[in-house]
Amino acid sequence: MTPITTGFTADDLGRAVVAAVHAPSQHNSQPWRFRLRDGGIEVYADRARRLSDWAAYLACGAATFNIRLALAAAGIVPRVWLLPYPDEPDVVARLEPDRHRAAAPHEHALFAAVPLRHSNRAPFWPDPVPLDARWRLVEAARAEGAWVELVIGASAVSTLGELAHGAHRVLQRDPEQRAEVSRWTRHGPARDGVPAALGGPVVAPDDLLPTRHRAAGVVPLQTRPVDSPASDVAAATGPPAPGPRGGNSGPGWNPAPDRNDPHGGRGRRGGGGNGGPSWDAGRAGHSGLVEAEPLVAVIGTAGDRAADQITAGQALQRMLLTATDAQLTASMISQPIEVSGAREQLRRALGRFGVPQMVLRIGYGQPGHPTPRRSPTEVTDPAP
Repeated sequence: MTPITTGFTADDLGRAVVAAVHAPSQHNSQPWRFRLRDGGIEVYADRARRLSDWAAYLACGAATFNIRLALAAAGIVPRVWLLPYPDEPDVVARLEPDRHRAAAPHEHALFAAVPLRHSNRAPFWPDPVPLDARWRLVEAARAEGAWVELVIGASAVSTLGELAHGAHRVLQRDPEQRAEVSRWTRHGPARDGVPAALGGPVVAPDDLLPTRHRAAGVVPLQTRPVDSPASDVAAATGPPAPGPRGGNSGPGWNPAPDRNDPHGGRGRRGGGGNGGPSWDAGRAGHSGLVEAEPLVAVIGTAGDRAADQITAGQALQRMLLTATDAQLTASMISQPIEVSGAREQLRRALGRFGVPQMVLRIGYGQPGHPTPRRSPTEVTDPAP
């Protein structure tokens, strides 16, 4: 590895921003800007597009991870400082060249996944996520300093679904939230926001997880704390082998099978009008079934400061790209995080120290539709 004694160039910035603009952001608001200053690449939040500090920091953290990948693919290892200037809180990250090193195979794979990653709001297929893929997802977030809990089993997913639906109802009653959704819905050509033809930012039924009630009320959440759902297996044997097709064993929450499952363990039939790509009922080998028990992951950090949220954004993007590389698809469920009461309920249900930062629904399905993006030149500013 050769140390680098010069700063980044305009070409380095251009290459980095091409990757950065593919990062996810709430309502596709793209709340970021980029510039070259004193030989370093800086990522900073665009206040005019900021929905909340939490949403902006997650999005800019994800963009920062894409920049790191673009530089790694070019053989450059950067030094990264989060919130480098106390008197400039909008500067989320600064990257400076550190040394030359050939990119590792996993860095090439993740970088190749950057333009292929799209959120999928449609129902997923019933194929279970293999154990080795779950291990990779957990390790991806851990590598960025975050933690992950996998929520597995009908009862646990149902109870988390109740939290998500309850939080969604709270947000729907908020006039500011309704105005925000309207602001980012696009009815014509645009380079940001969510096209109304794809459902806009309005929540589709499959975004919020399946729920189920019993006569006595909502199914209670069954949890057990899992600090690293697959690390014990990995430490002893290396990455675990895929589980049997149709199996639901794996790391994370795993309550006993629910005898009252109305789907009988067979899944539920998909339908149209879900705000995302239509479900292809004719796909061979699936008979039009979609998942009744999706794999759900909760990403969290030790604290909830700005730096923690930026860290969560980098972990989120690494996890999403890892899923894309494994031919998985995912959607983000932010409602339980946006409503403080639901977020605290989720934290307590997980039974662990730390703060939840995002909920992911992960599985196999049709590729998600790409959303429009602003060009790199639109989000790049001249050096100050």
